[in-house]
Amino acid sequence: MADEAVKKLPKPIMRDLLMRQIRRNLIGCFIFCSVAVAAVKIGINDRKKKAYSDFYQNYDIDKEFHKMRKKGLFDSCSVEDDDD
Repeated sequence: MADEAVKKLPKPIMRDLLMRQIRRNLIGCFIFCSVAVAAVKIGINDRKKKAYSDFYQNYDIDKEFHKMRKKGLFDSCSVEDDDD
């Protein structure tokens, strides 16, 4: 009766245990890194590209030049110059 109640546990699989763990970890790392790279590209880089594009489409370099010249930031031209 006591023999029937006791069950034998199966032996743990030790062969190639390290190789299986390494393979599983590498696959997990690859998936995690791929998701992280995609998130950074979509979440950060694409927004920055759009912001730079919008800025330079609306940027008037002549207007900015005249504004800086009136403030006296340039040594090569005086504030009173009105050539344009």
